[in-house]
Amino acid sequence: MITFQAKIQRFAKQGEKTGWSYIEISGRNADKLKPGFRKSFRVKGALDGFKIQKVSILPMGDGNFILPVNGQMRKGTGKEAGDTLKVSLALDERQIELNNDFIQCLKDDSRAYEFFQSLPRGHQNYFSKWIDSAKTLSTKTKRITMAVIALGQQQGYGEMLRANKTIRE
Repeated sequence: MITFQAKIQRFAKQGEKTGWSYIEISGRNADKLKPGFRKSFRVKGALDGFKIQKVSILPMGDGNFILPVNGQMRKGTGKEAGDTLKVSLALDERQIELNNDFIQCLKDDSRAYEFFQSLPRGHQNYFSKWIDSAKTLSTKTKRITMAVIALGQQQGYGEMLRANKTIRE
């Protein structure tokens, strides 16, 4: 486990990451978790005592990584961009189970299922975690439907969210 202090930052304009809150993780600290690994990988731990698990740190191309700090994490810590956190992280090697209802619906649309299977496991997990985070059955159903339609159109997770945001505006 590694422990350090980090300031929550926010991307102003950074492609698909525009608007994201995040903390930086030095390449040296990332090497302590998973030596020599330069792709995204999952970690667990705590941000100011708020427990996190099954979250990924993402490479930034300069040897350093970022940990996106989502709304749930900001609410759990009571912190926002500009605030400093005490960060404790360890490698999380548990396999994420994909949402079974989602997979069953995908199998009914062979094009969507084949495209989903072609995605890296981490990208598959984005869809499943998003569906699992729904608080009501109607929201879960709506998200499964949206995901199956998007995958049938060969859209990844980010593309799906951007396309549906445009529709609502």
